[in-house]
Amino acid sequence: MIVVLGGGPAGRLAAIRLASSGKQVTLVEHGGIGGQCLHSGCMPVCAMNDVARLIHSARELKDLGVIGTVPGVDFQVLLREMGKIQQKIASILDTETREAGVEILYGKSGRLSGRRAYAGDEDLEAEAVIAATGSRPFVPDIPGVDLPGVLTSRTLPGMKTLPKKIAIIGGSVVAAEFAYIFSTFGSEVTILSRSTFLKDADKHIRALAIKELEGVTIRENAPVSSINGRSRVASVTCKNEEIEADAVFLAAGLVPNSESLEGVKKGALGEVVVDNRMRTSVPDVYACGDVVGPPYLTPVARHQGIVAADNILGIPRTMDYQNIPRSISLTHELAYCINETEGMGSMVFPGPAGPGSFWSVPTGQTGLSKVIFDPETGDIGGICAAGPGGGLIAGYMAFLMKKHFTVHDFEEFIEVHPSTDGVYGLAKYASSVVKKRNNP
Repeated sequence: MIVVLGGGPAGRLAAIRLASSGKQVTLVEHGGIGGQCLHSGCMPVCAMNDVARLIHSARELKDLGVIGTVPGVDFQVLLREMGKIQQKIASILDTETREAGVEILYGKSGRLSGRRAYAGDEDLEAEAVIAATGSRPFVPDIPGVDLPGVLTSRTLPGMKTLPKKIAIIGGSVVAAEFAYIFSTFGSEVTILSRSTFLKDADKHIRALAIKELEGVTIRENAPVSSINGRSRVASVTCKNEEIEADAVFLAAGLVPNSESLEGVKKGALGEVVVDNRMRTSVPDVYACGDVVGPPYLTPVARHQGIVAADNILGIPRTMDYQNIPRSISLTHELAYCINETEGMGSMVFPGPAGPGSFWSVPTGQTGLSKVIFDPETGDIGGICAAGPGGGLIAGYMAFLMKKHFTVHDFEEFIEVHPSTDGVYGLAKYASSVVKKRNNP
């Protein structure tokens, strides 16, 4: 029997892979299947962002006189209906996992002691174990962090009403996405980032994100020293300045859930240390997903689960972290995949008008397209696709980059029209520039 601890994207995909190959698999999940992605991460952001984008689009149309009113949001109804859909998705995942042949043990905490796996106090004898226990929001050690009104993505469903003023602590993608949501819903939002806001993003993506967060106050190099209030949050203190806020949202990163995993080597952040086959320091014990540390991305977690499962099945497979696409969900999908920039040239154009961006032309908010390429060979070092469907474009482009496609390969590319994809056009143009440079 194979024991999988955790039913998030990594653990669930690993379990299905193993069961589909004929292995007896038991998956231990103390909460709901689907993990943080479904219950407090990607899906809640998708749900609330859909509503925020609708409101944003309505404002654009009202400003042009096309429609007369902009709808408001009933936040409690949003949370209630979102919860119902999350449960429906969880039910679908449960059925899919069981039909693959996986036994699921709900309501029990999975733990590891060396090579032995447990579901609560029950010892589960296993030929191999996969630890996929995920992560949780990092809660910084700040005075007042336990006050009512201090929220994380996990406790957000407990919010009764939309805050008038909300301070978001952190400078991450999560901080940006929730700032956009709350600002569009009508809250006054202040982002307090300890260092540079979105410091790991491509510079053009970062600049566009700041533009799309117009109306949000962004303070960089702004550590919070305290959260203040008596019965609930009233303000935060930053650099000896008190900033009013009736809610605080913590978006300061994630922490691996590794406390229940004993006997395996861990890193400084508590992440389980693995090799490129997802093997831990203990024989026949594998780990995957957020519990092994950054980049904390659902697609990466899924792939790690598959790599772990295949190695258990005797199929040698390694994890490759190059050409991983990323996205920031604001007015548009601000997606990018940057692999190499040194010695590279680049081209950046505004995003084309098309489905989802036509009515944004007057405000200039059509996004952007960018191609980073070697001026000698045409090799692609990176791309940015910011606009409707940017995530899809970046995902496929990242795959083509992994397969060593060059800008010259796009000369034969025929696109779907109309679309908001400007990357292919830039690639074609970059090809002509490279050829002209090499053959003056």
